[in-house]
Amino acid sequence: MLKLIPPLLLLAPLAVLAQAPLSVPVSNLASAPKVDGELAEWGGDGWVKVPVKPALEREERAKYGLDPAGERNTTGSLTVEMKAGVAGGRLYIAVRYPDDAADTQHKEWGWRGEKYQRENQLEDMFAVRFHLAGDFDRTMLSTKDYKVDVWLWSAARTNPAGVAEDMTHHVTTKVQESAAEYQIKDGPVVFISKRRDEGSAPYEMLPRPKENKGDKLPSFALGKAAGSAADVAAKGVWKAGRWHLEFSRALSTGNADDAPFKPGDRITGQIAVFNKAAAEHKSVSEPLLFDFAAVK
Repeated sequence: MLKLIPPLLLLAPLAVLAQAPLSVPVSNLASAPKVDGELAEWGGDGWVKVPVKPALEREERAKYGLDPAGERNTTGSLTVEMKAGVAGGRLYIAVRYPDDAADTQHKEWGWRGEKYQRENQLEDMFAVRFHLAGDFDRTMLSTKDYKVDVWLWSAARTNPAGVAEDMTHHVTTKVQESAAEYQIKDGPVVFISKRRDEGSAPYEMLPRPKENKGDKLPSFALGKAAGSAADVAAKGVWKAGRWHLEFSRALSTGNADDAPFKPGDRITGQIAVFNKAAAEHKSVSEPLLFDFAAVK
């Protein structure tokens, strides 16, 4: 028997028929949680389960001029649990996800033969990004033109300072100075510029030491974040095979490089998990909708 399709469904645009972005409700918190990576204050209910998967599968790498054999994603596919709330004019985000070890060293200088070279170890990282301008896309290797506000927590470089790097990423096919370039097969070059917000960064990378001062030396020095670069408080604690992270930022900072959060709004965002990895070797979620409808 021929099954009839309802007329209204025939008229529905494809975008409506596609799966809607996962919503992350932002609640009104009774009190402001301490940003310390201890998540007991968040309770056991209401956690949103957000799947993440490799940003680039091995077979996709050649399309962007990357060596398929160079894939070093160690996160794979997993589920991140997330909650968000507002208290005292600030947005708070809590996340937890499995990780078999806390990787808290990053590219140390190691003495080899007659000079120092960077070691291969990489720290764990976690990123949240929010739409700032343009046509948001789930991938950074996109031919669309868009900007995002990025909060990047790292287990070695920012966690000791209790902050996340606050950055703006611009993805475009227009030529950009000091931008990473990716040649899409049979397509344009994608430029990705990553700029820290104005102010002092929470760390600085150290140049290669010229003289032997020991087998291992740090590759970075911790600093004191200030200005717009210090907007995002963040802290992570690893225990029992899981990272537990908290982020916090004022709803409105007044800075043009920060996404504003307003009661009643919904803002597109996304998360990324780096398990001792960097750059394209991350696992990402599909776009999320941070829903401030309940915020007063």
